[in-house]
Order: sequence, then structure tokens, then C-alpha cells
Amino acid sequence: MKRLIVVSAVSAILLTGCNSNNSSSERSTPPKTETATATETAIETASEGSTVTKLEVGQIGKALIDGEYDRVYNQTSTAFQESISSAQFREAVVGFSEGVTSWEPNSQLALNGGNYYTYLDQGKKKGLIITMGEEKVIDGLQFKPIESFPESDKAQTKLAYGLPFKGEWYVFWGGEDVLSNYHYEYEGQRYAYDIIKVENGYSYKGDPTKKESYFAYGQEIVATQDGTVVNVVNNLKDNEPGATDAENPAGNMVAIDHGNGEYSIIAHLQEGSIKLKIGDKVSKGDLIGLCGNSGNTSEPHLHYQVSDNKDFFEGKAVRVQWEDGLKVRQGEVVKAK
Repeated sequence: MKRLIVVSAVSAILLTGCNSNNSSSERSTPPKTETATATETAIETASEGSTVTKLEVGQIGKALIDGEYDRVYNQTSTAFQESISSAQFREAVVGFSEGVTSWEPNSQLALNGGNYYTYLDQGKKKGLIITMGEEKVIDGLQFKPIESFPESDKAQTKLAYGLPFKGEWYVFWGGEDVLSNYHYEYEGQRYAYDIIKVENGYSYKGDPTKKESYFAYGQEIVATQDGTVVNVVNNLKDNEPGATDAENPAGNMVAIDHGNGEYSIIAHLQEGSIKLKIGDKVSKGDLIGLCGNSGNTSEPHLHYQVSDNKDFFEGKAVRVQWEDGLKVRQGEVVKAK
């Protein structure tokens, strides 16, 4: 997973990815927020000392279209304003917003005290990412050009797949656009998912620097369809959150050949938890291993995708056809049968 650092902002940190050429580290937590300097519910204007009601997140896009740059900027965190001046902010917004007449909601994450919202313009050619903390303080704001791949988006796996876990999990990255799924930018992982466990809005309880504090860590991961094991890595150490292994991006992993040129890639498993070997036959629902924190990841989570090659870095990702027409998308809670 990928840590997404919002341009023109700070402290909007998200899950890092498995890409070996990715300079960011993976993290499965939405933007971390800073709210120490903005606990009031209204903004005092610099000119008159009057107050202006803070914008709701859904109003920010329209405010930018309407030219209310100062109002939006004044609602950003101190750290944001230290990284970019009001004039720079205005210039960036004006330059990118040309031709934009509306921002439509696309996806949303609420996790570990932070909120991450994405919007698409009327033509789905431009994206807006907003991260917001408590008291409606804007911690991050990013504009992003949108590239789409309609041909591969329309194609699906021939087989229908079950979920690779038991119980309820939370989709951190997943979708057919780069705003809801950072993998989408990379052909080899375009339709991959990063999935975590959440309880009461948090992915951990206790010390967040310890892998054992995360609800996903140690959870059973299962086969999504019948197949034959064709690749196994099982001897890599699990990182403590914040540390990564960029030399082995996928970490401990299993690849399963389901036929039809379709291979499940299951990554970031716990060291020594995989009891399978190459050539073993598995049935849907069989235990594969335990969720870990190995590889290029900063928080325990499951990376799952279907590829057209057993080699994680050689194949192309294929959009997964989930059983019963299930939609697995960023911000959704999905529950295995």
C-alpha cells in the first residue's frame, strides 16, 4: 500500500504500496490529522475580525469554483499554511480548476481519527482529494489529473472469487480510479486491493508502533478459489509499523494458479505462517497463512489481486469478478460468508 502525501498539504498520510519503484512506504491508515491550533467552529477573518462559518467538506469544492480561495485557505491547518502561502495556494487552485464546473463525490475513508474524501470533476478528468481532521480543519488538499483505462476496466476475471479472509474487513485501497485506489496507476497492480481490520473506527488498539496492536495482524487468510500453489515466500521478517522492506515489496506471499490464466497474489503475510508449498492443491476457503506486516508496508494489512502471471512484478492485474456481484471499493466494509 502506498503512503499518499497530499501536495500542497502535510500530515495526510495513507497506506503505502508494494511497488518496488515506489519511494513512499505503505500504510493502511487514512490521513493523520493535526488539530491543535484550530478548535474553534468559526474562522476569524483577517480584515474585520468577523467570523465566517466553516465549510463542510462537501462545500469546499464549490467554494473553490466560486473563487472563495481565502475562505478555504483560512480553514487549513497551521502546518498546511506553513508549507504553502495563500498566494501559492490561489495560483495552484486557479491553474488546475480551469474548466471545472462541479466536483462530484467519489470515495471516502474515515479511520484512526482522520477523514479522506475524493471528488471527480464533471468530466472525470480531474480529481480533488481533501483530508480533514476534527473541527473541520483542512489538513490536506490535492488536485490530481485523472487517467482512465476503460478497456481493462471492462474486462473481468473469468472466475468469480470469494473474499480472502473471514469476518468483516475494511477496504483501504480499492476501485477503478487512482483516487480510491493508488494501485490503479500501475498496470501490474491496477486492480489490487489493500484491506485492513477496523474496530470502532480504528485499525489498532494500544501502541500503534507495535504490529501486534493492529486488528489485522495474525488474522487467517484463505484461498479465494480452487487452484495450485505456484509461488511461496515465507521467511521474511515482519516489520514494526513505520519500518519497511523495500527490497522485498510483497513480503511473504503466495501465488495460486486458478487456470484460465488467472493467478491470485496474496501478499504481506506473517513470517512462517504459510504451511503450503509449490505444487500443493488448495480449495476455496482453505487456510493460506496469517496476515502480517512483511514487505513494503508500514501497517499490517492484506494485499490481494488477480494477475495474468504468477510473478508479482511481471504480470498485469485483472479486475476481480467477486461472487454474488459484490462491490469491493475504498471505504466499504466487506464481510465474508
